[in-house]
Amino acid sequence: MTITRRSLMATAALGAAVAALPPARSFAQAAPLSRMIPSSGEPIPAVGLGTWITFNVGDDPELQAECTAVMAAFFAGGGRMVDSSPMYGSSQSVVGRGLAELGDAGAVFSADKVWTSSGANGPAQIEQTRRLWGVEQLDLLQVHNLLGWEAHLDTLFAMKAAGRLRYVGITTSEGRRHDLLEEIMRRHPLDFVQLTYNPLDRDAERRLLPLAAERGIGVIVNRPFRQGALTRRLDREPLPEWAGEVGAASWAQLILTFILSHPAVTVAIPATTRVDHVRENVAAAGGPLPDGVFRERIAAHIGAQ
Repeated sequence: MTITRRSLMATAALGAAVAALPPARSFAQAAPLSRMIPSSGEPIPAVGLGTWITFNVGDDPELQAECTAVMAAFFAGGGRMVDSSPMYGSSQSVVGRGLAELGDAGAVFSADKVWTSSGANGPAQIEQTRRLWGVEQLDLLQVHNLLGWEAHLDTLFAMKAAGRLRYVGITTSEGRRHDLLEEIMRRHPLDFVQLTYNPLDRDAERRLLPLAAERGIGVIVNRPFRQGALTRRLDREPLPEWAGEVGAASWAQLILTFILSHPAVTVAIPATTRVDHVRENVAAAGGPLPDGVFRERIAAHIGAQ
């Protein structure tokens, strides 16, 4: 193998980032909250890792190393689900590179998407996704933002029936197209639906979350922090003392605690570029969950900021 300046930079950056991680043993003392995937009963840690924007770093070796360090901290803390998409630029290849360097391809719960208007192009895109991840089989494939959903669902359900895929889902974000999402959830045997939910974006509580519980569909929550805008705004305000009653030491943890306390939610997938933030996010699944009254207290307080 030829050693280049670029490869040396990447190795040095990854080594520095991983060296900053606490010993793996310290993570094992508090297992994160897990939820059962309704269609199978398989347990899955309730905090996953999103890659939208944060892992779209191109060929920059230092930024790639930072993403690998985030993945290392995520797995060390007990995380499993990593979510990506062909829409996310270089994110898929960055995930694949990180898995190869860490040797964790067998531990990851690979969640990705098909994102093309042509149903005929779906299988080739899916195979390209699998190669970029470097896994033998993807765990979950989702129709991204309902694009070409009818043809793609046919493909995904056929893959599942043939044993080439474990779970099938659909996604939307930012509260869009909930009527169509509800219709598809009622008509098709989905394993997962992915949608936006947080203390300010609560439309899913009216119909979609109850329907998911009724139909036995797992729920993946995207944009828990409104792509960071919510936590950036809240970080200017003091965290209320009562946040400690649910083990929250930051606004991000308080938001995740609110999300995970809804019984229909299976996994939340915050994205981050920072090791300290991914540790903080995973730790949010280790504290007590608020009851209904406390949930409303969280939502009202955040809404007033």
